[in-house]
Amino acid sequence: MKKVIFFLTIIIITTSSKPGNKNQAREDNKNFASLLDKYYNERMQLFPIEATTNGDNRFNNLLPADFTDSYRKKLEVFFNRYQASLNTFDREQMNDNDKISDDIFKYEIEMGIEGVMNHQMGNQDLCDNTYIPFNQFRGVPLLLGQMGGGTGTQPFKTPIDYDNWLQRATAFSSWTDSAIVYFKKGIAANFVLPKAVVIEMIPQMLAMVTDSAKNSLFYGPIKLIPSSFSKTDMNRLTNAYINLINQQIVPSYKKLSMFLQTEYFPNARNTTGTNALPGGDKYYAYLVKYWTTTNETPDEIYKVGISEVKRIRDKMELIKSSVHFHGDLKAFFEFMKTDKQFMPYKSATEVLDAFRRIQTRIDPNVKKMFSKTPKTKFEIRQTEAFRAASASVEYFQGLADGTRPGIFYVPIIDATKFNVTTGMESSFLHEAIPGHHYQQSLQIENNDLPQFRRFLWCGAYVEGYALYCESLGKELGLYTDPWQQMGALGREMHRAIRLVVDVAMHTGKMTREEAIKYNLENEAISNEEAKEEIERYMVWPGQALCYKIGELKIKELREKYSKQLGNKFELSDFHDEFLKDGSMPLNILEKKMDDWAKIQRLYQILISENHNMGTATCNFKMLER
Repeated sequence: MKKVIFFLTIIIITTSSKPGNKNQAREDNKNFASLLDKYYNERMQLFPIEATTNGDNRFNNLLPADFTDSYRKKLEVFFNRYQASLNTFDREQMNDNDKISDDIFKYEIEMGIEGVMNHQMGNQDLCDNTYIPFNQFRGVPLLLGQMGGGTGTQPFKTPIDYDNWLQRATAFSSWTDSAIVYFKKGIAANFVLPKAVVIEMIPQMLAMVTDSAKNSLFYGPIKLIPSSFSKTDMNRLTNAYINLINQQIVPSYKKLSMFLQTEYFPNARNTTGTNALPGGDKYYAYLVKYWTTTNETPDEIYKVGISEVKRIRDKMELIKSSVHFHGDLKAFFEFMKTDKQFMPYKSATEVLDAFRRIQTRIDPNVKKMFSKTPKTKFEIRQTEAFRAASASVEYFQGLADGTRPGIFYVPIIDATKFNVTTGMESSFLHEAIPGHHYQQSLQIENNDLPQFRRFLWCGAYVEGYALYCESLGKELGLYTDPWQQMGALGREMHRAIRLVVDVAMHTGKMTREEAIKYNLENEAISNEEAKEEIERYMVWPGQALCYKIGELKIKELREKYSKQLGNKFELSDFHDEFLKDGSMPLNILEKKMDDWAKIQRLYQILISENHNMGTATCNFKMLER
């Protein structure tokens, strides 16, 4: 009798719902889905570059100046209008998927409104400030080069594609004029970039200035023009692209370089962090919340960083001892950076092939740890020459329709200096498989998700998961020698250091120079690399925090459920559940995963109560619903 009561209790708890009209519930669900679709479509029009990245080609001709007061007003109206629609649907009548959508949607709107109030643009990819339209690390002048070369996210397959780019790139001239106006407003408001990064922006602009249109990066699409185009279109587009480069693009980059050099640099600041800016503390607090999707304070994050740096250093010391290296850790770093044994390659092809061998090695174990794998194709490519010098290994998301593969890019300036101790294995796990390629591809392939969730990018979830994947190296059959172990620890240390220096610089604990020194003391990195990293954090406050914060949360959840479920815990089930609903804020993720673990536990109890497997399985499906 006890078993029967227990069983019925579970069924009642898990299948009961608020009484109501089922037809009304269906209508509410339909209206909710319509609202989310409308939100996504309006958002894509407001953020057309994001749309292009998502494979949505409706707005490929648009390039708004998304830092202006008028644009910020549009965003304010947009977010406030959708905020008014929150809580208008009966949540009790929603299925689990819609409840998650509702939670994420509310979070998106609230953060968007707060972002506009903080002079942020509320866009997850280009979350720049009104007074700082771009910097040395990110922004339209750099993005334009990536998109306009003919091999990036902007499609160049039809005459319409080519015409779309003509319109978008022509708008760069007015974009430039607006950027200069708002940089000047920043000067008047004492809201400016540090001098140390402005000096890097000037040569970046000049690099886009060529004496001949045919030598320009932006002539690339003409070199790649499909042979299927008519002769008329070929001639028309060739002339139009030459005029675009000579009359719009080159003059715009010249104008930006001249302004930065003669007017902006003299007014740039000598300080390091956002705390030196008007309202800087509030500004940084928002960015910390935005990127980590938590309520952790900068001071709490700083303490976690200090603790993680010490933990990883201790592991590095053990490896140093195991290879019988005599000297301190800093000397060990120098040895790994400079010893020729760690630079075995003679050509870029050899480097790329080494990464392909990593993929082959992990494949059998990946299949055991991940039941669901993406359909999106995957490629390993060398980073384009024009951006290789300032690039790191990275992943460019593919498209679910197969028109664009997911691409793992490897910058190779000189193959003979490509160092294997920089973490080749761990970087592949992070950027490619089972990291970004699996997570992003499965998300965009999932047609059960509303559009806004298929392309949602929450930093702590996405980057946290990718960093977590680095920790799977041994389970996947990698990290079998001390140098790849050091490479993996080095990459983990890199993310731990970020928790320290990002917070320290933006709260006044460290200067740029002190942060660079801290980097050099704790990881195998060159002076130039340390400088570039620190300057990245200076202009992108908070973003560097999301990696470690997300990874630590995922490890915490895995450990928690492993203890709760004991020998019934299946890692592949954990990974599949984590990935199946796509990117989301960490608090929403934890609630979702807790619900999953409860169902797993209830299933165990049903079986332990001696129900036959058929009944248990049947009613487990009811629990899932």
